[in-house]
Amino acid sequence: MGLQVFELLGKKVIYMLETIGQLIILTGQTGWHLLHGKRRYGNTIRQMSHLGVDTLPIVLLTMLFTGMVMTVQTAQEFLKYGAGSTVGGVIALAMGRELGPVLTGVVAAGRVGAAIAAEIGSMKVTEQIDALRVMATNPVAYLVVPRVAACIVMVPLLVIFADAIGTFGGFFVATQYYGLSAHTFSSSITNFAVMNDITGGLIKAAVFGFIIAIIGCYKGLNAGGGAEGVGHATTGSVVTAIVMIFVSNYFLSLMLF
Repeated sequence: MGLQVFELLGKKVIYMLETIGQLIILTGQTGWHLLHGKRRYGNTIRQMSHLGVDTLPIVLLTMLFTGMVMTVQTAQEFLKYGAGSTVGGVIALAMGRELGPVLTGVVAAGRVGAAIAAEIGSMKVTEQIDALRVMATNPVAYLVVPRVAACIVMVPLLVIFADAIGTFGGFFVATQYYGLSAHTFSSSITNFAVMNDITGGLIKAAVFGFIIAIIGCYKGLNAGGGAEGVGHATTGSVVTAIVMIFVSNYFLSLMLF
């Protein structure tokens, strides 16, 4: 029994190390093609539309109510202790530094990461990727690079809209339900928030976009076993990307703020 436990543990460790190694190799290949490979602007723009623009309504709805809920939870307590003039700044800081990039990343991982893994996984199990190789087309350059580039560009753009709509939701609740003046709310933002709070969040968003895309592509390229394998790849992509977003968010917060 004891040997079986160690055997199982060893298999898990080997599988994990293989996965990390394959991800590093895929990341290196993607980086090389991004810098030196053939530019596929049409494919990249299509991916930006599909992965970014189509995700915008979900992000806006999520962040609007997040900003409203956060204001409900904080404004009443701040007003109780005479700190109502700081509500706008707190909401803006939370949106710019954490809630905007992290929640946008989670939403994108659920929609974009799943879409990437499902699309590439379907191509893998139907041998379309093998057909690309037969036609002397590099799957990484043709499939992975446009999706990675699109996510790196579009997730920060989504975060800009997310920060704006989340702050507006907080502004609406603070002024309509808690009696704060628009001037008090806006001046609080200018007093507390600085440009680094926004740019730091955008840097986080670009990293999250890369994580979402590269994990989705990796899971799709390694899918197997027909439709069931594609389902496992899709689920694994979403779960892994969300976990990695939260892990990387900690280290990025230490470095940026």
